[in-house]
Amino acid sequence: MDYRDLLEKSAKECGNCGCMGIDPNFSALPMGVGVEEYFTTLLSAMKERGINVAAFKPNIGYFSRLDSPLEGDFRGSLALASIVKSLPSSPFILDSKRGDIATSRANYAYEAYRCWHADAVTVSPYMGHDSVSPFALSLGEESKEKGIYILDRTSNPGGKDLQNRVMDDTKPLYMTVAEKIVEWNKEYSSGIGAVVGATNLKEFEDLASYYAIHSIPMLIPGVGSQGGSAEEVISIMKKVGYPLFLARINSSSALTHPWAKKKEKAPENWKEVCLRNIEEFGKECAI
Repeated sequence: MDYRDLLEKSAKECGNCGCMGIDPNFSALPMGVGVEEYFTTLLSAMKERGINVAAFKPNIGYFSRLDSPLEGDFRGSLALASIVKSLPSSPFILDSKRGDIATSRANYAYEAYRCWHADAVTVSPYMGHDSVSPFALSLGEESKEKGIYILDRTSNPGGKDLQNRVMDDTKPLYMTVAEKIVEWNKEYSSGIGAVVGATNLKEFEDLASYYAIHSIPMLIPGVGSQGGSAEEVISIMKKVGYPLFLARINSSSALTHPWAKKKEKAPENWKEVCLRNIEEFGKECAI
């Protein structure tokens, strides 16, 4: 099964194209509850209630910061491993945004796909084709089963500093990157996709329209705490004819600790609050 088939299968099984980001806000966790216990408890409750989304995206940096390798302490990595084993469905997208070339890049691919058994990974395109190709080629035929989400127009405010720079051909840089993503998708792997934020809907519509023509998978952050709307994203994708099963609309803290934005403490019924938000998010991302 190639990565596009996995996307379609999970979207149909879940009935949505939602993606739950796992980016722990440590100060927002309930008193006395560690990150591993928190997320495994929540994921277990999702299974029990039959609540699911079509992908999960943990950011490795949140867990690596808990490690102290020189002291032989890998509590963060072990916590992430336990959480990954508890995921109720796939794909599992490892958000690591790696950027390097040649054998260094191949080792990052090995880290994502073999060490973490990720179905997909986020990568930076800044160093060009030889920073992307190792992810698409390093596992041989098995590489076809893996996804690669390349940063294109990201959801953070500073993304415009470089991504919106106008090139000699009068196109913004993010459109030049989009053209490269299409080129690499055809040359290397149909699992190559794009990270396109939902915080600027005009730019999102332009990119979704372009990617619809070429059936490029999209990972769409910026929904929830960053201000983007899943319903508006779905509406735009339908408008431009983008195949919804190829999209994964991501929301993180708005699902897993929504009280953090207001700097409030976790309520006693934190699990119920999260489950309600995740269930509602799934409905908003219905396909």
